Amino acid sequence: MQNAVPRRNDGRIILHFDYDCFYAAVFERENPALKFVPLAVQQKQIIVTCNYEARRRGLYKLQLVREARQKCPNVIIVLGEDLTRFRNASKDNYNFLRSYTWSNKVERLGFDEVFMDVTDLIDYNVKLLNPHDPFDSFFHLDRNDPTLGFSYDASAISGHTYPNCADTATGTVALSDAAPDDVDDVDDLSLRLCLGSHLAQHLRHELEQQKGYTSTVGISTNKLISKLVGNVNKPKGQTTLVPPYHTTIDGHSNVNGFIDAHEIGEIPGIGFKMAQKIRHHVLGRPAHFDTGLVYGGPKEIVKVKHVRLLDGVGPMILRQILDGPGVPKDLPEKVWGLINGVDNAEVGRAKEVPQQISIEDSYIRLDQLPEVIRELKMLSASLIRRMRLDLTTNANNAEEAGPVSADDEALVEHQDVMSSRRWLAHPKSLRLSTRPRPPLNPDGTRTRTFARISKSANMPSFVFDLATSVGSLSERLVEEALMPLFRKLHPEKAGWNLSLVNLCATNMSLSASDSKDGAGRDIGRMFRGQVDFLKDWKVGDIDIVPKERPQNKIGSNARNTRNSEFLESGAPEPLDNQLQAAITGSEDLLPLTQASMNDEDGWDSGDNGADAGDCCKACGAIMPAFAMTAHERFHAVPE
Repeated sequence: MQNAVPRRNDGRIILHFDYDCFYAAVFERENPALKFVPLAVQQKQIIVTCNYEARRRGLYKLQLVREARQKCPNVIIVLGEDLTRFRNASKDNYNFLRSYTWSNKVERLGFDEVFMDVTDLIDYNVKLLNPHDPFDSFFHLDRNDPTLGFSYDASAISGHTYPNCADTATGTVALSDAAPDDVDDVDDLSLRLCLGSHLAQHLRHELEQQKGYTSTVGISTNKLISKLVGNVNKPKGQTTLVPPYHTTIDGHSNVNGFIDAHEIGEIPGIGFKMAQKIRHHVLGRPAHFDTGLVYGGPKEIVKVKHVRLLDGVGPMILRQILDGPGVPKDLPEKVWGLINGVDNAEVGRAKEVPQQISIEDSYIRLDQLPEVIRELKMLSASLIRRMRLDLTTNANNAEEAGPVSADDEALVEHQDVMSSRRWLAHPKSLRLSTRPRPPLNPDGTRTRTFARISKSANMPSFVFDLATSVGSLSERLVEEALMPLFRKLHPEKAGWNLSLVNLCATNMSLSASDSKDGAGRDIGRMFRGQVDFLKDWKVGDIDIVPKERPQNKIGSNARNTRNSEFLESGAPEPLDNQLQAAITGSEDLLPLTQASMNDEDGWDSGDNGADAGDCCKACGAIMPAFAMTAHERFHAVPE
């Protein structure tokens, strides 16, 4: 069938974290007193976000600052145009959540959203469940440490569910109540979603206790549903989409019922332009929008249900609707899958090196060349700082390897510190993007557009000089690379009226390192560290000066007499005498291992002198009789 729904992979458990009022929460963490007052974060003349105390008083996102002050005169407004604090907090939270995964499948979406694939943790703990006593279960967070984890009740889902299955008296969701009606016992999917809800609850609690950020979590089997279902109970809540996921005999599916209630433009993966084309097809004309400074919502709502159940709609019709230059061939099939709640995209694995580093800023009006140059210098300085933060590591100490921490960001300006670091990766390309505003229409209105124009060039090699200051590098970068790109984008001398400028370092080339993601081994670093690494196995060639001893004349009777006395008495040769023989060159000196003790009860061979060996008259060395002939021949050889 041409309109067949793609097969959904329900074998995974995906968690979606969305930090509550993230920008405002960063300021609240710095100053806890701000939690109890209406707080808004300003960028340019717009409120980009506000805390829930401000929202209770009528403020909302993307509101003009003057309107916010009129609505709530006592609102505290802080500037949030410098994204450094938000970027650092986001990275810190990301690394915290990443530490709880086994598969390393943790994907960050913007500053305030994170996807986690915890399928391996869930499958491992499902095998350890005691079906006869699910009320007192223990969730293991480490395969090798059975004490690391938390207790939970596997008979009930933690948090909210969609649809709401909570008991009206207790407020809890029994797992048996969440299972499909046509299943007698709790099915495997319901059990795995239950364990996922308890893991999400634990991570939310730990994130708040250790990092100070509250979050909202969605639990499901793919990224699309987990992201959407998490929005049902905000803030500081979590929601699990419970089965049935597939259409039952009576035509019911919780997935379709949940997705159908959303406006087509709210589906992740369906952008503004695609949604507008789909609305046009359903309505038979372009949809009307509210006017606004930044965004205006559609006046006419077209829900997913209206699209999915429309006669003839499927991948073929969507191809006709969405067709255009540069449209991927598989886009209609993907959109059709999203409309039916199917998203088989994998959660990306965490990487030490970002795929690209982008810095941008927006403007009410930017149309003068001196202003453009000033903004490019500011953006390029920020870009170089981010490159040094995210793309360098300690050059010598392997234990300290890794990007510069958020707390040490000021160190990128110190040449003595940066000289001890090396690059993890080198971006090969530098991209400049701008967004010019279209001219006014005859009626005085301006056509809405989010289109950007871009030009790319090779990243100059001098950018990677860690011994040069950021300010010097940014000025040179603007003069030698960015301004030529800008003139290609805007050959006219004036009249651009830019609303956005973006700089991007992309096309990363990994440097040599010891990690599996590196481009081979770092041989230079290996040789620099081999002295310390091999010090425990180093063999020293140390000459020991022997103690002074009296020199014996070759062939003297005194030495022979002393040796004979020891041999006749049966006593072992003194240690000094053994060392003397070794130093004087006896190659066959044999210590006496069964010397007689002259004991009446002891075993006596009766011929101790003969067993001890012969003594060389030339050098005094003692050796077995069979070796004496060869030893005398040694003395006979002329030097």
